[in-house]
Amino acid sequence: MGRDFTAVIKRDGDWWIGWIEEVPGVNCQERTREELLESLRVTLAEAIELNRKEAREAAGEEFTEATIGV
Repeated sequence: MGRDFTAVIKRDGDWWIGWIEEVPGVNCQERTREELLESLRVTLAEAIELNRKEAREAAGEEFTEATIGV
């Protein structure tokens, strides 16, 4: 299941900087806009996977999952 997220990006001097609006802590800086977007994609995927792993480890062995839409 693919999801869309919002990247807030801007040029700052020689650098492009950006954040993912919906996920605190996912931010990157690159020399080109294209490199920035790719770095944000990779960093977002890593953050989601890390959060998923940590949540499941914290829950222990017996837990259930539920899909929640907003």
